[in-house]
Amino acid sequence: MINKDPKPRPNHRKYLETLRQMTEGERLLKAFELSDFSRALFKEGLRNRFPEKTPEEIHELFLKRLAKCHNQNY
Repeated sequence: MINKDPKPRPNHRKYLETLRQMTEGERLLKAFELSDFSRALFKEGLRNRFPEKTPEEIHELFLKRLAKCHNQNY
């Protein structure tokens, strides 16, 4: 059975080449950067969804939602 990727990825090959050219340390730093970016986007989404909440309430909600999804794939 052939898996056909439903989403076109015209730059995927270039992305893989770029990763291969990076050192292990650079790849690790990039992983941390992407993780931080994902968390920031998640928190911003919560702020947009709940504009009436204080920054402290948003942070508490953020932590609760992270804990809820932690290790759900294992």
